[in-house]
Amino acid sequence: MKRTYISVINDLATDQRVGRVAQLLAEQGFDVICVGRRLRESPDLVNRPFKARRYRMLFSGGPLFYACFNLRLLMTLLFVKRPALLISNDLDTLPANFLVSRIRRVPLIYDSHELFTQVPELINRRVVQSVWKWIEWRFLPKLQYAVTVNYSIATIYRRLYGTRFRVVRNFPEKVEYRPREAGAVKRQIIIYQGALNVGRGLELMIDAMQYLENVLFVVVGTGDIEDDLKQRAMHMNLGDRVEFRGRMMPEELMPITMSADLGISLEEDLGLNYRYSLPNKLFDYIQCRVPVLCSALPEMSRIVDSYGIGISTAERDPEKLAGIIRYMLKERSGGAWMEALHRAALELCWENESKVYLELLNECGVLS
Repeated sequence: MKRTYISVINDLATDQRVGRVAQLLAEQGFDVICVGRRLRESPDLVNRPFKARRYRMLFSGGPLFYACFNLRLLMTLLFVKRPALLISNDLDTLPANFLVSRIRRVPLIYDSHELFTQVPELINRRVVQSVWKWIEWRFLPKLQYAVTVNYSIATIYRRLYGTRFRVVRNFPEKVEYRPREAGAVKRQIIIYQGALNVGRGLELMIDAMQYLENVLFVVVGTGDIEDDLKQRAMHMNLGDRVEFRGRMMPEELMPITMSADLGISLEEDLGLNYRYSLPNKLFDYIQCRVPVLCSALPEMSRIVDSYGIGISTAERDPEKLAGIIRYMLKERSGGAWMEALHRAALELCWENESKVYLELLNECGVLS
């Protein structure tokens, strides 16, 4: 059986893109091993289409963490039985994968989930950002097979490095839509799912909740500003209107998303990475037939506006944003957007998008 190693620096538990690629490879007859890290709170991985190897790291972040992770990954990939394919997810796993692919003459696919050197965490850290830019400059021009999540990012990489990036967007698999029973929920629900980090528009959304009555804002995920957000909601006496659910597995999250009346993706324009982001949650909302309120940033607004599944806005005033939300919740209750959401859900799904990945695998010569 052909073996492939998929590397990512997270703990694999909620990385749906990696999971879908692993499933696709398993369906093509590959023995899939995913390599990541294990955190103290990492859940066990059950019913997955891959075997997992997760490193316990002495360092939790910083240069020593990334160096040690890549060193361990390098040693793993050098001494296992020669694989048929390597897949590196994001820049922080690329050095080890690239070296092994050259030494052992194994095809390598680089999957860039974002503009790594333009994430908000690096924008104001020039020295650290310059190191990652050097790594990017060192390896990306030499890549033969690469994919990314949208056309804007693919175009930027092509202009910078001359490397062709295929586009495989973060579409989920089709789900069976089950509308909730009438009267099952007393309050209308707004949902946010994803990382709780700077620039996600969560502070703005919490501020807007003070102008909304009989509405619950459900926040699913964890991140750097989680405690700050909880304190903000408490300080504004919004404990009964903002609910933090923490990290949830995809199968647990889906019923909650499907019960929502509105999904938000209000990222700020904090550098190129956010400007051209196309978040997973946007497509999860679509599959669950939830109208979307998103920022008027190019990739997100293109999807929302062209399919007519919600509203894109540049509004950052909490009271005015609350007015937009009230309008959307009223329209949602009357069935607006549902036909457009059904159409979008049938088109924007992994069953269609995975064909691009299969073409890339065929180009690599690993399909038989």
